[in-house]
Amino acid sequence: MRSYSVRDVQRVLQLAPDTTRSLIRAGFVHPKRGPRREYRFSFQDLIVLRTARALIEARIPKKRIRRSLESLRRNLPESMPLSGLAISAVGDHVVVRDGDARWQVDSGQYLLGLDVSLQKNGVLRVVEHKQAAAEPAPARDWFAQALTLEGSDPDGALAAYQHAVNSDPHNAAAWTNWGRLLHERGRTDEADEVYRRALAQIGPDPVLLFNQGVLLEDLGREPEAIVAYREALALDPQFADAHFNLARLYERARDAKASLRHLLAYRRMMDHGA
Repeated sequence: MRSYSVRDVQRVLQLAPDTTRSLIRAGFVHPKRGPRREYRFSFQDLIVLRTARALIEARIPKKRIRRSLESLRRNLPESMPLSGLAISAVGDHVVVRDGDARWQVDSGQYLLGLDVSLQKNGVLRVVEHKQAAAEPAPARDWFAQALTLEGSDPDGALAAYQHAVNSDPHNAAAWTNWGRLLHERGRTDEADEVYRRALAQIGPDPVLLFNQGVLLEDLGREPEAIVAYREALALDPQFADAHFNLARLYERARDAKASLRHLLAYRRMMDHGA
C-alpha cells in the first residue's frame, strides 16, 4: 500500500508541515515512521488530516472531532474511489459523499443527495445534488484517478496525469507525479522532458526541482542534480530530503564542508519530525 511523506501532504492537501505536526500532536492522526524515522501517511491519514483541519476551522468541539474522525477512518476505503470523496460538516456531524451516496459518519446513516457548504458570511448553503450528464472530468478528478491507478495500472495512471496537466497546466502535483512515475517506469528521457516542461510552465517549484534532481542523479548528471537540489532549498530551506541528497553528492565531490553542513541540517529536521 502506498504511503505519503510530509512533503506529499503539503503538496496534495496544501497543509503546511507545522499544521500537519500540530494535528499529529493533537492525536487526530497516527502516522507510521519510515526507515529514517520520517512520518509516513496512508491514504486514510490524508483524508483524516484534511477533515480534521476543516472541522477545526468550523469550530466543532474537539471531542466531537475526535469521535467523528475515528468513525470516519473505520469507513474509509484504502484508496481513492474513482467516484471521488466529498466530506463536509453539517452542524456538528461529519457527512461523506462517495459518488451519489451520502452517509453520516457517526451513525452510518445514509442521507439525501444534498450539497452543503459554508459560505463566507457564515450561512449554510444547501442545494440538491444532481449528477452532471456527460461532463468531462475536471483536472482534480484526473489527478485523483491517477493516484488510484498507480498501484494497479501504471500506464493508465500516466495517461490520467497527462489529462490532468492538459486540463490544468498549473497543476504542479500532477506534473510532479507524472515525471516521477515515468522515472520509476524507466522512461527517463520522457521524465526529463516532463520536468523541463513543468518548470517552464509553472515556474520554480521545490518538489518538482527535487524530483528533477533525483532523475539527474540517476542519469549520472550529478552537477546538474546539485543545482536542482540547491534551487529546491532556496525555495524551501526545510526540505529535509534535499539536504540529505546534497550531503551525499557533496561527499562524492569531496566537498566535506558542504556535505557536513547539509547532513547536520537534515539531522536537525529529522529530530523534529520534519
